[in-house]
Amino acid sequence: MGDNTVWVAVFTGGTAILASWVTTLGNARAARVQAETAVEAQRRDRVRSSRRDAYLDLMAEAHVTGELYWRVGDAYAQLMDEDALAAHIEEIRTRLRDGFDPLMRCVRVIVLEGPDTVARAARAVLEATSESNSALARVAEGRPRAREGFDAAQARFRHRLDEFIEAAHTAVGDR
Repeated sequence: MGDNTVWVAVFTGGTAILASWVTTLGNARAARVQAETAVEAQRRDRVRSSRRDAYLDLMAEAHVTGELYWRVGDAYAQLMDEDALAAHIEEIRTRLRDGFDPLMRCVRVIVLEGPDTVARAARAVLEATSESNSALARVAEGRPRAREGFDAAQARFRHRLDEFIEAAHTAVGDR
């Protein structure tokens, strides 16, 4: 019976060592999976935060542009002297030109950051801004029906901005 006791002890000890090794291996795999999951969650949060910041930057720049467009209408309502009106419109055009580069930079960041739906919407805002600025140049030149063209372009700008905000809202909501 002495021989069986030794074999049982060796078998039990071997089983314990094997069980310990399997448990350690399982724990190591679980820890690695947990670490990878945490890293991926942090990456997703960084991407989401970066995109959100880019979207907010574009909205801020577009707000400045939209405010300048509104001032054109205010100028028509408040200034009766044509020379004063022309000078005020030129001042607005100068400020719009100065604001176009930061707006374009914001769009380029969004194109880089994605996703594609938001990038397309951002490009549409930039195109609408360019159209509105060109329409305002025709107003400054005194072309016939230029004011109506500017008003229509400004409405398209506001519509494109609303579409961008909706696309950005959807993208930020998607994790």
